[in-house]
Amino acid sequence: MTRRTGTVGVGVIGTGMISDAYLRNLVRFPDLDVLALGDLDESRAAAQGDAYGVRSAGSPKLVLDHPDIEIVVNLTVPAAHADVSAAALAAGKNVWVEKPISVDRVSARALLEQAAAAGLRIGVAPDTVLGAGVQTARKAILRGDIGVPVAAQTTMQYAGPELFHPNPSFLYARGAGPLFDMGPYYLSALVGLLGPVDSVSAVGARARESRSVIVGDAAGSSFPVEVPTHVAAIAKFERGPLGQSFFSFDSPISRVGVVEITGTEGTLVVSDPNKFTGDVRIGRIAPGADDETEPVWERVPLVGVDTGRGLGVLDLARAIRNDRPHIASGELGYHVLDALSAIDEAVLSGSWTPVESTVAEVPLMPDDFDPFAPTL
Repeated sequence: MTRRTGTVGVGVIGTGMISDAYLRNLVRFPDLDVLALGDLDESRAAAQGDAYGVRSAGSPKLVLDHPDIEIVVNLTVPAAHADVSAAALAAGKNVWVEKPISVDRVSARALLEQAAAAGLRIGVAPDTVLGAGVQTARKAILRGDIGVPVAAQTTMQYAGPELFHPNPSFLYARGAGPLFDMGPYYLSALVGLLGPVDSVSAVGARARESRSVIVGDAAGSSFPVEVPTHVAAIAKFERGPLGQSFFSFDSPISRVGVVEITGTEGTLVVSDPNKFTGDVRIGRIAPGADDETEPVWERVPLVGVDTGRGLGVLDLARAIRNDRPHIASGELGYHVLDALSAIDEAVLSGSWTPVESTVAEVPLMPDDFDPFAPTL
């Protein structure tokens, strides 16, 4: 196969709500050329094409058949992730897929095997782990700023995505809920910071059997809830630390973005893993202080990129051209799915559940990574 040079052609399948967050960046990165948009609703694809200056828009097949597209960005609903990604790989395209990589381990593993057999790549959201917040925290841990990590705590709770999403039913279907919808942000960050998950335990519940649409044309209509809407999980990491996480779509009190890593020398407060940047701080108790003394806080200077969604697509494109590993890999996405699936199973079994997969240490972002520099 002749190796291509120059900018990398990109096509997007799925032009719903999340596509705005991607397209506003993808069309600005000099190393990418967004060539086509596809959606089952072709008029929606056309509207996004007009909004972002993408000349070709229509069906998903339009994207798959385009000879100059090297990366298909799969922004479909979770239940369609595996089928759309498999079709893109079969068409000879690399894939960037929104989280999770799939809704089950079997189809996710099949995607990785299909890509490997074809010499293609899969990148998996969230690419927030490439942003300045998580990258700064990773470097602080690697420097030993908090000593040896021993524990983690995360919290994500609010009243649910129907507050803002005009079509929220898919977020309460199999492969979603707070665990699979928001869990990838927190688990991906924890795996990057602490390494692979060894085993998990969890409890969960579903507060209501149905929910109602609040905003948009379908406001007032109801839909079924198929998954637990609050989950409390405990994870044991391969390197020894323990983590506890809470995910809920049932809380009138919004408390999101809580990620704390406690080490032998201090506690690291990480910025919201659903964002690309934010405060990173370390709290320590001063020598000689009593038990009720507030910690002394130190802000860690941010290093890295604060661009927004699409950063992982750009890293994938540059990695393809430069023949290096990309950071938010399919293997990382699979391990996170495996851990989330194990949590889901532990909710049903009430027992500790092993996470069978593992993943190599996630690479750091290059220090000189500039999204807006033409490098290809």
